[in-house]
Amino acid sequence: MIYSEKLIEEPFSKYKLVKYLEKKLDKAGLAGVEIQRTPMMTRITLMVLNPARIIGKQGRVINEITDAVKKEFKIENPQINVVEVQEPFLEPVLVGKKAARHIEMGKKIRAVLHFMLREIMRAGAIGAEIVAAGKIGAKGARSKRLRVMAGYIPKAGEPMRLVKEAHINANTKSGVIGVLVRIVPPGTVFPDKTPEKIPLPKVIETAKEIEEHRAV
Repeated sequence: MIYSEKLIEEPFSKYKLVKYLEKKLDKAGLAGVEIQRTPMMTRITLMVLNPARIIGKQGRVINEITDAVKKEFKIENPQINVVEVQEPFLEPVLVGKKAARHIEMGKKIRAVLHFMLREIMRAGAIGAEIVAAGKIGAKGARSKRLRVMAGYIPKAGEPMRLVKEAHINANTKSGVIGVLVRIVPPGTVFPDKTPEKIPLPKVIETAKEIEEHRAV
């Protein structure tokens, strides 16, 4: 019985820790969290756009996070590493957040999806898919789904594990719109397929630029 409880407790504790870090480090552009447990320590790797916001002056912020992880999550020896994200358009969390912010600002959703997909593929992705679902349109409109994709995205089996994925919500006046982003990073090797370079559809390649200075 103790063993069963531990199996349930560990994933739940990991989930709570990740959610805590996501909330705490949102302004630093947190793209992902990796947690590795060893007999000697728990190694936590934070992938962020702005490492300086996490490290802080004389390591103050990173020390605060380390202390909180020890006290709130009962992790005895956490080792926190900060890694800078080199290409934000290859990180589903960052793409999803950027898309959600533009949607909340009132940008046309289809135009936002086309722009994001174009930038993902220009960054070197093998394949990408973005889906927006919810009450798209004026207040009172029925729920619907918009989907754009390019390149190669596996849909079943073991290769799906190689796809990076994130789901972000955009809160609009008409309701919540969910944004699902799936990306196959450059260099991904599939056991049963060699993806070919597929030209972007014209509607994606010619997508209009979105005013970046208005998005935080």
